[in-house]
Amino acid sequence: MRARSGVDGQVLARLVARVGLSLVVRRILFAGLLIGPLTIALHYLADLDETVEFVLAATALIPLAWLIGEATEHAAEHTGPGIGGFLNATFGNAPELIIALIAVHEGLTEVVRGSLTGSVVGNLLLVLGFSLLAGPRGDIDRWSSFMSFGAIALAILLFLIPAIPSWEGDPDRDLIVNLSVPVSIALLLVYVVGTFYSLRRHRQMHIASDEEITGWSLRGALGVLAAATVVTALVAEILVGSLEVFSEEVGLSEFFVAAVIVAIVGNAAEHGGAVVVAYRGKVKLAAEIALASAAQVAVFLIPAVVLLSWLIDPLALGFREVEIAALTFGLVVTTITLWGGRASKARGVVLLVAYALVAVAFYAAGDRDGSDEALSPNVAGALVSG
Repeated sequence: MRARSGVDGQVLARLVARVGLSLVVRRILFAGLLIGPLTIALHYLADLDETVEFVLAATALIPLAWLIGEATEHAAEHTGPGIGGFLNATFGNAPELIIALIAVHEGLTEVVRGSLTGSVVGNLLLVLGFSLLAGPRGDIDRWSSFMSFGAIALAILLFLIPAIPSWEGDPDRDLIVNLSVPVSIALLLVYVVGTFYSLRRHRQMHIASDEEITGWSLRGALGVLAAATVVTALVAEILVGSLEVFSEEVGLSEFFVAAVIVAIVGNAAEHGGAVVVAYRGKVKLAAEIALASAAQVAVFLIPAVVLLSWLIDPLALGFREVEIAALTFGLVVTTITLWGGRASKARGVVLLVAYALVAVAFYAAGDRDGSDEALSPNVAGALVSG
């Protein structure tokens, strides 16, 4: 048995030496893409144990995140890092809108707000932190970064308008709901204007030449992004649905599940995509992915959910004190860390430590007093992309 194991190890070593470690990993990840459709099929056709489903879904998300990173990198060859990051954030967050509305329909307003808050903080600290840790030293686009910081800062200030009154009494009462509407409209206008100028600037700065474009066509890259995002949303729904049982067994609060666990799982696409891109040396694009995703959730996804919820059951932006504090803390730490426009592993560690502190705060906060929402597996799964 030992001899056989030694032979297998030698064969593997020769294979890696012959084709290169990077190519071996790529082939493994490419083969792993089959796990996603397999997980979805087994979920609907077989009665699997939830623990098995969790392991399958978690494994399936790894190659899917890699594929999204691949497609984003190829799209960026045609558009530049700014638009490339915007495309990744768009495809990574698009399913959240529909999925969050399902949770609104179920009346899980605290879980919806927690998952959206956790998504912003997770992108700012966790995704960006891992990206800086995985990537080399280098410059990032300060103008684009501070555009994202400014958008998030404005969103936090506007969130205070409905949030402060919600700290006393029912956070979903009519007053809070009515205050949330103009705030949401204002944020959507900021998103439209900011996106227009950002994309226009990057288009003027980057006109790809035929020599630069060596990978997929832009249409092919966008098609892969769309398909991978759909499969990611379905797989992550299964993951979070099976994760709820674990959360109950260890006694975690619904708020912590939404703001930390669901948000991390929902950001698997952006997280994996950004880290893969950073590992390949394109730290500027990786930063664009994380920051564009955080800003898009703050100024587009959250207000869009609020406005569309009026077709179902109006959602109030009654964020808790701990949520506003976490958003502010995450923004301040990230802004200071990237103030000089430089990326480094030490800066990545700072962001990861900051995220750990936020997670501890979410855990200590527990559920809002008087909250009696039950986090069902189906709805928890619906919140996957938060």
